[in-house]
Amino acid sequence: MSGRTHAGACPERTCVGCRERAAKIELLRTVAVEDACVPDPRGTLPGRGAYVHPALSCFDLAVRRRAFPRALRVPGPLDTKALRQYVEQEESCQQHPAGQATP
Repeated sequence: MSGRTHAGACPERTCVGCRERAAKIELLRTVAVEDACVPDPRGTLPGRGAYVHPALSCFDLAVRRRAFPRALRVPGPLDTKALRQYVEQEESCQQHPAGQATP
């Protein structure tokens, strides 16, 4: 026996930042496109994917640990500007839901 139960059979992935396991739908998939690490929120881009919580703390930890190139199996560093912008936008949307005024 593997010790796993099949009660909540949703796929799990590991965040490359904090290294915690979470449901696939809670994480943001990223892929390498040329020399950049880009977000793939729909999970449809081709190639190997790496998963990270859509939070700046996990993103920064992954960048510091150089986790994206390792997880995506690419040589050398990746440009993460587009991914950072996406995560910042996601965090601000979660902090200020639609219909609420921002100070």
